[in-house]
Amino acid sequence: MSAEVRFGFGQNWSKYLSVLTENRVREAESSIVEMLGGIPVEGLSVLDIGSGSGLFSLAVRNMGAAVTSFDYDQNSVACTERVRETYRQGDKDWHISQGSVLDQKFMSSLGKFDLVYSWGVLHHTGQMWMALDNAIDCVGEKGRLLIALYNDQGWISHYWTVVKRIYNAGMPGRLAMILLHAPYLLGARYISRLFSGRKLERGMSLWYDMLDWLGGYPFEVAKPVEVIAHVQSKGYTLVKSRLCGTRHGCNEFLFQKTA
Repeated sequence: MSAEVRFGFGQNWSKYLSVLTENRVREAESSIVEMLGGIPVEGLSVLDIGSGSGLFSLAVRNMGAAVTSFDYDQNSVACTERVRETYRQGDKDWHISQGSVLDQKFMSSLGKFDLVYSWGVLHHTGQMWMALDNAIDCVGEKGRLLIALYNDQGWISHYWTVVKRIYNAGMPGRLAMILLHAPYLLGARYISRLFSGRKLERGMSLWYDMLDWLGGYPFEVAKPVEVIAHVQSKGYTLVKSRLCGTRHGCNEFLFQKTA
């Protein structure tokens, strides 16, 4: 991992667990069903790279998959273990460990999976393309890769890089970045959902999503065409994508292994 200052993702996830409810778990399950286009999860082996809160490992486990979860951040590992103990105590088909997606020896030890899932993680490693390649290598024969990577907005992405550096420099910068950006990142999204009646995607939380966005560092971005070309060159076909357009956030991709 990069030696640069890193955002405390696990600390943020630990606080998020205080607002985790059964409804949020159901929403997470629904988001997976939607992105997979109705492909059954039951009976599949799933690798969750960067499990964070453990929410999506829980979601696919509830849907009948055998799950292997890992995270670089020990606090995130603890969160995932806490979720397992709360919702599926003693589950022998849900394995959790600490490790880095950049550690090829560790990744090779995990084996191959029917579905490799990594939502909003690989771009926080400091070596995104290497992380992506290591994730790809864990997909089994005719398996699927479901990933989400930050959208490249050109100069705006450079702006957010500066914001994240300031946020992680100390408490004064953190408070300043929250006060400056909350009206847009928090207020506008809340009002939009209030009038539209839409829930926050994937069972997440507006507040903790905002902190994750402002603080999430290291920070890399990619254009959709770059991601698609890269993964397809490894013997994959793009099955489905959901793109940000010109907005910030994650582009989502579902690939099928064909070679």
